[in-house]
Amino acid sequence: MDQEKQNSVQNESGELQRIKYLVDLLNKASRAYYAEDREIMSNYEYDALYDELAALEAKTGIVLAGSPTVNVGYEAVEELPKERHESPMLSLGKTKDREELKDWLQGHPAILSWKLDGLTIVLTYRDGKLFKAVTRGNGEVGEVITNNARTFQNLPLQIAYRGELVLRGEAVISYSDFEKINKEITEEADKYKNPRNLCSGSVRQLNNEITAKRNVQFFAFNLVQAEGVDFRNSRMRQFDFLKEQGFQVVEHYLVEPDTILDQISYFEQKIKEYDIPSDGLVLLYEDIAYGRSLGRTAKFPRDSIAFKWADEIRETTLLEVEWSASRTGLINPVAIFEPVELEGTTVSRASVHNVSIVRSLKLGIGDKITVYKANMIIPQIAENLTQSDTLAIPVVCPVCGQPTRIQQMNDVQSLYCTNEKCAAKHIKAFTLFVSRDAMNIDGLSEMTLEKFIDRGFIQEFADLFHLDRYKDEITQMEGFGEKSYQNLQESIETARNTTLSRVLYALGISGIGVANAKLLCKHFDYDLDKIRKATVEELSEIEGVGEVLASSIYDYMHDEEKLRRMEALLAEIRLEVPQVNASGQTLAGMSFVITGGLNHYENRDALKAVIEDKGGKVTGSVTGKTTCLINNDITSNSSKNKKAKELGVAILSEEDFMARYLENN
Repeated sequence: MDQEKQNSVQNESGELQRIKYLVDLLNKASRAYYAEDREIMSNYEYDALYDELAALEAKTGIVLAGSPTVNVGYEAVEELPKERHESPMLSLGKTKDREELKDWLQGHPAILSWKLDGLTIVLTYRDGKLFKAVTRGNGEVGEVITNNARTFQNLPLQIAYRGELVLRGEAVISYSDFEKINKEITEEADKYKNPRNLCSGSVRQLNNEITAKRNVQFFAFNLVQAEGVDFRNSRMRQFDFLKEQGFQVVEHYLVEPDTILDQISYFEQKIKEYDIPSDGLVLLYEDIAYGRSLGRTAKFPRDSIAFKWADEIRETTLLEVEWSASRTGLINPVAIFEPVELEGTTVSRASVHNVSIVRSLKLGIGDKITVYKANMIIPQIAENLTQSDTLAIPVVCPVCGQPTRIQQMNDVQSLYCTNEKCAAKHIKAFTLFVSRDAMNIDGLSEMTLEKFIDRGFIQEFADLFHLDRYKDEITQMEGFGEKSYQNLQESIETARNTTLSRVLYALGISGIGVANAKLLCKHFDYDLDKIRKATVEELSEIEGVGEVLASSIYDYMHDEEKLRRMEALLAEIRLEVPQVNASGQTLAGMSFVITGGLNHYENRDALKAVIEDKGGKVTGSVTGKTTCLINNDITSNSSKNKKAKELGVAILSEEDFMARYLENN
């Protein structure tokens, strides 16, 4: 690379770093101002930095997804469309032997990088803008998640390069974000098992507003195509090119036979504190032509290979299995064993997840077992060397002493407590009830709720609104004083004004989450009596509510004791009902899709709000149920236009839509 080119790259790199810095700083300032009621900079300083960012974006052609200069609209879809990859995405051959990895080089230089543990995504850019994002899927067919990808924390929505660019990378959620999200989930059984599962679910959401809240990051690891760019047969130049376009690439190093072992040792040390999930390394030939000349086997490409960390395994003795009850009655087994050192930390516990795994391991107290950390993070039992198979599955709940039962779902057996009045269910139910998305009552931690229950202050939800009866006792409790009590009372009084959807979620009806609660309320016009009287068949007909969930809702609404408690709660609260003008519901039963830029509305969300106010629904993909596609470029060859034409769905400009559906309605 000549000096002029080097200087250009360095300048672009400096500008890109400045863009990333400004995006991060301005977003922190916005969060502080709007969400935390504090200022970390003056309006004058914010405006100056904003203008600097906008100028840099215009100069470099790079606009990151998190930039405050762009507004990524939130949009829900009915389903994720499937798409076949142009070339199959093969798995990599694997080894755990370092010397074997060194021999694999055959004297050729190669690039050693992280093998990230998330969800592989294929991105396509056209004319400098993100055109399409597709998941790996089964390697042959993936799901189109373009709208979700637009919310990835660090993904460029716009790049300087104007040809067609195709690249692959990994969508991941960091360990720190994973832990933060799990801390907000009160029910242990509902917590996410690992960052990869959380990421997979986040990337494949039908509503990209949820994806946006999960802080998904994207790391590029392979450039597939860049029209008209000469990389001089070098993979390293491809990585440099991607960095110049604003992509965050996986950490990578050029290695040769005499340096590869030292570089592996570097990664091995770093992974102990690395915040991004990784399950190994990838080795890829630097010489593009040589790698391609090797072809592939039926299963693996020959130009690259994966290195998996050899798990550090320790032998220990199983001391006991702790059975932990939850709000839903699920009782989770946790193995307790003699402490061992694993990957630099002392470990003495590992989740066994369910009865099926307990039985497959043939566990018994005193058995010799081997344990390891999956991905060097999560403790697991690898093997039971003794296999005594003497561990008794509890026939009574460890909390309430009432009978248990084993339930099987999808070939997995799990243990449940049958006692509706189990103390564990009681505490966990109250924890859900006061949580942020439910009644949102501050000052009631699980520990505090347990104390209140033990002292008889609360036995059912309605009792929370009469804690003033126990003011003297509460203010004398450890950790409580007059101020804490007053704050709690204010929060309780605020919670009296709430919505039906919050109440339905707070009740803890099996299978009812925040989204389903809102769906039910909207379908039944925010009328609880209609929900109570609905049959299983009527509930099942609601889009998004299956037969299992419908039965769960029906059973709850026909349980006399549950209804009594619900009536007692309703007597304590005031339900705010959204004002819906029935005569104005002129778009009821109609479904619309909005795409492209708008002239009469600020953005798609603004038009979406108008449609929903009139009873219509806005989705992200065109189906046979779509009333019309709203697109000012009705002659374009976009995928939505093509789909609409295939299905015979009308394509209307913004003005034609307004004239037909809004102006006289």
